[in-house]
Amino acid sequence: MFKQLKKITRALHIPSVEEREIAYLNGSVDRIDLEYRQHQIDRGLFRKYY
Repeated sequence: MFKQLKKITRALHIPSVEEREIAYLNGSVDRIDLEYRQHQIDRGLFRKYY
């Protein structure tokens, strides 16, 4: 029963801002792309609240 509950909980998990930023950085292809993505994150790409 607890395994099913854990599966449901994981399926409904909304990634935090930090998790999204790390996933975005991990998707970089080379050093230049990584630096560009770091610059975008520093400018607040994932932290804009409307």
